[in-house]
Amino acid sequence: MRRSSRTWLPDPNQNGRPASTRLQRAGDIISHIVNELIKYGLYFLLGGTIVSLSTYLGSQGRSFLAAFASTFPAITGATFLLIYLNGGTDSLVGYAKNLLWFVPPWIVYVISMIVVVPRLGFWPGAAMSLTLYMMCIAILKMTLR
Repeated sequence: MRRSSRTWLPDPNQNGRPASTRLQRAGDIISHIVNELIKYGLYFLLGGTIVSLSTYLGSQGRSFLAAFASTFPAITGATFLLIYLNGGTDSLVGYAKNLLWFVPPWIVYVISMIVVVPRLGFWPGAAMSLTLYMMCIAILKMTLR
């Protein structure tokens, strides 16, 4: 770096590359970051929309439609698409196969909520159900080793 009277300026040929190449690289990095932020912002909006729709329908007494909205494979489908686009077929198939392992613990979680919440209330029931879910995941993880 060389020093001017006002600020530090990079050497125009630092690392053997002209300044224009470094600026192009910096622009590419910034573009990539912005694209990633937009992508994850869209994921956030999709997930938030589904949660909001499920909550609205459930609070209106439409529990069947709320359950349908919650389990509709929009998020899973979007995840499948994005994994396929970013990682290819092998990544997608691996993800889908591993996703199936989480169905039994999820069923334990939902059944636990059905049984425990009416007896203990929401917060203790949710905590117990989540604990059971995590225990099932731990057992699953130990079994798959």
